[in-house]
Amino acid sequence: MDTEKLRRTGYPAFAGYDVGVWGGRCGTRARDHHFPCYFRSVSVSPTAASRYHWPMTALPIRGPVRIIGIDPGLRRTGWGVIEAEGNRLVYVACGSVEPPDDLPLSSRLLGIHEGLAAVLSNHKPSEAAVEQTFVNKDGVATLKLGQARGVAMLAPAMFGITVAEYAPNQVKKTVVGAGHADKQQIAMMLKILLPKAEPPSADAADALAIAITHAHHRQSTALRLKVAGL
Repeated sequence: MDTEKLRRTGYPAFAGYDVGVWGGRCGTRARDHHFPCYFRSVSVSPTAASRYHWPMTALPIRGPVRIIGIDPGLRRTGWGVIEAEGNRLVYVACGSVEPPDDLPLSSRLLGIHEGLAAVLSNHKPSEAAVEQTFVNKDGVATLKLGQARGVAMLAPAMFGITVAEYAPNQVKKTVVGAGHADKQQIAMMLKILLPKAEPPSADAADALAIAITHAHHRQSTALRLKVAGL
């Protein structure tokens, strides 16, 4: 009996090999059902083998991911850029876009877009996150804030960057640990998480907090977008 052929019997992993197949007429004794009478060989094609075995490839080496967080607003739109590599966060830059108050609404929205476009062009983030609109009793103010938020989402989208959205309470809970934390608590935690960061305004600090939130939730966010087909 060819023991080499017996070793290869029936496994698609040995694609292109002669694979042993038992067959033939069997005797009437019980042991004959377990020991057929003759041995023949067939060939398993690589195509058939591929149905059962996936090619083994090395996992890609992942480097740091640059993230921009955006806190939209008509007077001041804060932005903050960080790099995330595993649990390690590194501060890159932050600031705010401040169009003049005396401009008409359309010009202020244009100024926000051009300011964010300049930031995106300079720092080249690969992912973006924007805070969701907080609905208050003033419907007109909420509507105007929504327009600024739309511009804040449009700017990175025009650069081909996927934009994630986070509720204000989720940002506070991620950074501080409490969903109703105030701005002073957020600023204190930023000094711990990003020691080199010195945000010039509360809007820039909020934008950094949004970027940190995305760094912690980006895997689950990417999975939701993939499932949704976006």
